[in-house]
Amino acid sequence: MAEKLEWRKREKSLYIPKNKPEVVEVPAFKFLTLRSTGSPDTDNFTHVVAALYSLSYGIKMQLKQLQEQPKHYCDYTVYPLEGVWDINDEAKKNFTGVINKEDFVYQMMIRQPNFVSDDYFAEILAMVKKKKPNPFLDEVKFETITEGSCVQMMHLGKFEDEPQSFEQMEAFATNEGLTRQSKIHREIYLSDPRKTVPEKLKTVLRFKV
Repeated sequence: MAEKLEWRKREKSLYIPKNKPEVVEVPAFKFLTLRSTGSPDTDNFTHVVAALYSLSYGIKMQLKQLQEQPKHYCDYTVYPLEGVWDINDEAKKNFTGVINKEDFVYQMMIRQPNFVSDDYFAEILAMVKKKKPNPFLDEVKFETITEGSCVQMMHLGKFEDEPQSFEQMEAFATNEGLTRQSKIHREIYLSDPRKTVPEKLKTVLRFKV
């Protein structure tokens, strides 16, 4: 049996960066994704996240129990929740510098190991729908996403304080002769906000250049 895939140990450059900006090249990865809109403080957002986690753990546990696992299979730790954040077109037209959470447009996702196939995703999706019904399961997609060249850093603290980290990242990008592609950005959540005080939250911030 191959060594267990633990992203915290084996993929530190992507998931455990330093709390200062750096350039990183992010290759193509497979993800379970869900798109939605509005504030992350709502039940809607909670159901989106729950759908992704129930599927991710369903895939992990069912793979582990198969008599014949996929080629290159190994046990693994479920990857962290990620989110790509933007605001709607109307908010962009009337932007004043202050973001209203209700204007968010987001794509939440959880990465999957390369040995997870489209067929296996469809099989587990059908199974989870029966065991843990969730209206958002019908909207989950299995996609391959390539970020490419990015600037990233570890943000320590409250989500509301992220603009300070983005200022550092943008200044770093300028000094490196790089141009930020858009205000769209990615967040990777390494802490559980239900169990961690806001001042100690760890979030990887990343944008394309």
